[in-house]
Amino acid sequence: MTVPGTANQSTSRVPAQLNFASQAAPIALQAGTLIHDYFKQGVETEYKGDADLITIADRSSEKLIVEQLSSVFPDHGIYGEEGTRQRLDSEYRWYIDPLDGTTNFAHGFPVFCVSMGLEHRPAGLPEDQDGTLVASVLYDPTRDELFTAERGQGAYLNGRRIHVSQTPSLSQSLIATGFPSRKRHDNPNVHFYQEFTLRSHGVRRAGSAAIDLAYVACGRFDAYWEFNLNPWDTSAGMLLVLEAGGTVSLFDGAQFRIDSREVLATNGLIRDEMLHLFDDMFAGRNLEPLLTPQQLAAQRAVRS
Repeated sequence: MTVPGTANQSTSRVPAQLNFASQAAPIALQAGTLIHDYFKQGVETEYKGDADLITIADRSSEKLIVEQLSSVFPDHGIYGEEGTRQRLDSEYRWYIDPLDGTTNFAHGFPVFCVSMGLEHRPAGLPEDQDGTLVASVLYDPTRDELFTAERGQGAYLNGRRIHVSQTPSLSQSLIATGFPSRKRHDNPNVHFYQEFTLRSHGVRRAGSAAIDLAYVACGRFDAYWEFNLNPWDTSAGMLLVLEAGGTVSLFDGAQFRIDSREVLATNGLIRDEMLHLFDDMFAGRNLEPLLTPQQLAAQRAVRS
């Protein structure tokens, strides 16, 4: 049983100039088909922590991806969410999330994906330093959407070039965030969620960091922030955002690293506003009062 977008359809959906992505896309499509079949059948879940789920679909998808990547790129390293650690001293290293959005998946909520990001690490690069993210592949099987990107070549959705939005202000923006599956009581994000909700068109919490980043890249969201992430959550989406013309940083504007635990991705136009709000909240300063409907209308009139 398969879904649209099987491996033999990948060629027309990935621009020819994307070398790594074109070779990895069939693997993501196969893994996406696999997890979608499990989704339709229903699977039992296990707990990795107090609220952190894992299923046979996660493990089976990672096994498939590892086997296929090792065949196509035998010299590449692989760093997977479900424990795969192979050839990490290689010049190239894949960060893979075989099923991003497992909690959604387990509850029958159709928002999840396969995410694969490739880092280039030149010989002699210390382990505590980042290489360069050079390729990303992300596949959402429920919508049959294949996102791809390579360094300097742009970002694409089903073969069509994508760009971040042109929304000019936070007050006009639709933004996204997420919450950790474990230790939620230690996470401050609910406070940020409230402030950004009050100052935007709305905040969405879809439950897949990789999809949220892809949606910033294609303009569906104007920004996305989250705490407590891992390299397999962000590596593919980060490159998509950058190649689509957006920005990726930490909450204070500092450079994002592959192992950074926080991420702020924006369309670039609302970046400074979001950084300002983060700065005020972390410092405990009084926040600026909300604009009235009349003030918002006047602001829009000036911009137009």
